[in-house]
Amino acid sequence: MSNSSPSPHPAVTVTSIKNLIPITLDIETGHYTTWSEMFKIQCKAHLVYDHLQPKVAPETSSSTTTAKETEKDKSTPRETWERLDSIVLQWIYSTISTDLLHTVLKPDTTAYEAWTTIANIFQDNKATRTIDLNNKFAPTHLDLFLNMSAYCQALKVIFDQLNNLGSPITDE
Repeated sequence: MSNSSPSPHPAVTVTSIKNLIPITLDIETGHYTTWSEMFKIQCKAHLVYDHLQPKVAPETSSSTTTAKETEKDKSTPRETWERLDSIVLQWIYSTISTDLLHTVLKPDTTAYEAWTTIANIFQDNKATRTIDLNNKFAPTHLDLFLNMSAYCQALKVIFDQLNNLGSPITDE
């Protein structure tokens, strides 16, 4: 029988989430869809996606479980869950702007609560952001830019932001 310790949870091995999610979410840039998709991918890859979901109540223990086993089950999994949740919360906080951090930071919060707060901020502003971006798109003219490449890049940024809001540009 081997006496080796179990391997660490994959989330514990991440040294810099910014290397894996190079986007810093900011209210002004509106890259929420891109940021959230990249974030979900990392959470799935590191087996902590459940921390972005509502927490489910643990199943009731069977009657054959001893009191000692029940005590062990109560302490270790909860401590592990809280540690992993703190890691995911650190990932969220380190991939958002300082202004957004000040908006969502609350004592004793979970990763799911922070995730939901951020989603609500971007979804609540959807209509206003769509109008603002459409108003930026229409008056964008080539003569405002040094070259065609800069002009196309500016239009693409606005186009992508509108798509991320679920409001793609139409022929109209």
